[in-house]
Amino acid sequence: MISISSSNDHSARATEDARLSASDWLWHPWYAKLWWSAIPIWWAGMAGASVFEPLYGFHDSAAAGFLNVLFFPMTALMILGVGYVRHWLDGFVRPGTSTTADSVGMDAVRQRDFYRVDPSVDIFDPRSGTIYIGNPENETHG
Repeated sequence: MISISSSNDHSARATEDARLSASDWLWHPWYAKLWWSAIPIWWAGMAGASVFEPLYGFHDSAAAGFLNVLFFPMTALMILGVGYVRHWLDGFVRPGTSTTADSVGMDAVRQRDFYRVDPSVDIFDPRSGTIYIGNPENETHG
């Protein structure tokens, strides 16, 4: 059955998206649950390696060093937290809003000057003196 969404559905989704907490990104996805449940298993195996000799052989290898980083809890927190941080930062700027010179109220002449690079710091402008890329006295022409 096809349902037609109304504007109320969109506003309900927007408020639902706005209420997402960090736990929705760190605990609820299936890959997060898998990762968080694998971390104590890995470290229990690391603790067991001090008693069980064949397990010690693996945990002494270079591959185990990489897996130590992968199963370090702060690594999981940082990687899984990226989605939440992006969602959190998206809440500050709404699509379609602009903070450029046109929304500040600058006229056309001032907007053009606002985006113009000063010739004294532009390496592609011959008026910049010795920093000009084509100047034989430029220090980069060693």
